[in-house]
Amino acid sequence: MTTYHRFFAVLLFAGSLTIPVSHADPIYSNSGMSAYTPTTQFGGSSPNQSYGRKTGNKALNAIANLGGSVFEVPKNIINTTNNSNIFYGITGGLAKGLINTVGRMSVGITDLVTAPIPTKPIAYPVYAWENTKLDTTYGNIFELDLSEKAEPPVAEAPVPTPSPVVVAPRLPVVDNSGQYNQQTNKKIDTLFKRQMMK
Repeated sequence: MTTYHRFFAVLLFAGSLTIPVSHADPIYSNSGMSAYTPTTQFGGSSPNQSYGRKTGNKALNAIANLGGSVFEVPKNIINTTNNSNIFYGITGGLAKGLINTVGRMSVGITDLVTAPIPTKPIAYPVYAWENTKLDTTYGNIFELDLSEKAEPPVAEAPVPTPSPVVVAPRLPVVDNSGQYNQQTNKKIDTLFKRQMMK
């Protein structure tokens, strides 16, 4: 049996590249697209990033667009079928999906070539598998991402206030030692007398 190690090596490599992309922070801020407001998987967006993070995420987005562009075909077939009939959904969705596949591959190539220049994403949704109910739209090509790196907030240390010390009140000492000694002595004396009398 012949095994194709090269095929599995390429598949494994491509799969390992998409893992960090799904957990990466987005490199954009809202660019006026009202149909789609991108957020991260954890619910928040972070437009203020360092230069290295912006360019690294742009390169990862480029690789994801090159590899994930094939998801545009079934996505568009399903969306077109849901919006119209099955015949137009298959033929029109296939044509629309192939056009968007070429478009997303072109976006991937453009982002990969211009990776050192931090720009906002061109295609929305950023990944083909994100929010599959929206049609893919294309924005400005070289819109620079001019957001600055966020400064960490400086919190002032709270001024310690002295807290009152609570002391339990002392109970008065009652000296009953004389009473205990007398009772004990009486008992011992009676025992001694009884034993000696026998």
